[in-house]
Amino acid sequence: MPIRIPDALPAVDVLREENVFIMTSSRASRQEIRPLKVLFLNLMPKKIETENQFLRLLSNSPLQVDVQLLRIDQRESKNTPVEHLNSFYCDFEDIRDQNFDGLIITGAPLGKVQFSDVVYWEELQKIILWAKDHVTSTLFVCWAVQAALNILYGVPKLTRDSKISGVYSHKITNPRAILTRGFDDTFLAPHSRYAHFPCDVIREKTDLLILAESDEAGAYLMATPDKRMAFVTGHPEYDSFTLGSEYIRDLKAGLDPDIPENYFPNNDPEQAPSATWRSHAYLLFSNWLNYYVYQLTPYDLTTRNLTIDE
Repeated sequence: MPIRIPDALPAVDVLREENVFIMTSSRASRQEIRPLKVLFLNLMPKKIETENQFLRLLSNSPLQVDVQLLRIDQRESKNTPVEHLNSFYCDFEDIRDQNFDGLIITGAPLGKVQFSDVVYWEELQKIILWAKDHVTSTLFVCWAVQAALNILYGVPKLTRDSKISGVYSHKITNPRAILTRGFDDTFLAPHSRYAHFPCDVIREKTDLLILAESDEAGAYLMATPDKRMAFVTGHPEYDSFTLGSEYIRDLKAGLDPDIPENYFPNNDPEQAPSATWRSHAYLLFSNWLNYYVYQLTPYDLTTRNLTIDE
């Protein structure tokens, strides 16, 4: 089954061109099926690009997924037309009384910003705590992981001395975990962040299970024992060119960035990189939708019972 998105969303044309199976809302409404309701909190500046990346990964499932886009930053966007935001995004007040099968919270370019200085920090706290009662499973990505660790576990903001950027090898730490079912014992994933996720701190200060980690990047994939929350510290959603675009952006800004590790062929920015993490990314999102959302969520969301069996 496909993902279900508004007819006029730019991702419709982009994903169809890639032969990704999507279904517009008008067509989906004629099918007698209960789709999974997934709320997507997009904190990235280039919202349309991020929508395309995540919707592409959510499409690789036999389940029909109804995606609702959510925003919490009301400031004027420099990277996304206001017409797009007003047409396709809702505010938290619009959905706070609803229940959802899944929630995805993206990363944000806030690696060096203190939590107290984040404009929407209080609103984000409210949504993360709200999700404990209104969402079956929440998936946090990159900076959202750092924010959630602070809000839910009191873990202080940990920042690396320099930005980690590149594609790194990871190893499975729990071969029987269902979130990594089908993963190779070692796999590649991209990272682009200042946030620091040392495994010893995660084990000491939280009850999270570390499912995959990297010698260079630290804890990569984590989950609560009840599967209600999953945490991905990297960017599996990235396109093949995303790290390169960030590198060029930082060069133009005079930040003197390091060339992303293990990314450009022969470490040459003039050569086109390949997405060596794509199969792992699709499998990760497919496993999350199936095992952490579909297998656990009630059919009737209005009478949900969030007591989930181990």
